[in-house]
Amino acid sequence: MNNRNIVITGFMGTGKSTVSPLVAEMLKRLFIETDAEIERRAGLSIPQIFAQQGEAAFRQMERALCEELSAQQGLVISTGGGTLIDDVNRVLMLKSGFVVCLNASLAILERRLNASSNRPLASEWRQRLAQREAIYRTIPYQIDTSDLSPHEIAQEIIHLWRNASQ
Repeated sequence: MNNRNIVITGFMGTGKSTVSPLVAEMLKRLFIETDAEIERRAGLSIPQIFAQQGEAAFRQMERALCEELSAQQGLVISTGGGTLIDDVNRVLMLKSGFVVCLNASLAILERRLNASSNRPLASEWRQRLAQREAIYRTIPYQIDTSDLSPHEIAQEIIHLWRNASQ
């Protein structure tokens, strides 16, 4: 039985937070959302961490969590949009788990991100996406979520994971 972690990553607004719990439920696995876990441990929201401690402090918390989670098995992990931009985090997760990157069209991202007010980096999203795209493309498994339902995306992730495990 394949007990490797399933790591779901991608830019903000691609559906990670919606789809990842579905994958965990379908596979009866523990689900960890890195941003929510950091908030729980810090006792602060991500916007508060950014405002009070800065992005560098947040990224340190993120790296420590990646190190911890990569030593475990059987998880479904949803990363923050910038988590795997860090080379160390990306290598850790690629070595310890099956990593899939979710993508969406610019029009879909714009619609989803304009509807959200709780994303500290959303105001500069086009610039951030341009900076991150090349790294996202290095993730071996990719799914365009633009025209798929959350259930269809979850099924595709599980299908790719099962095929990669053979």
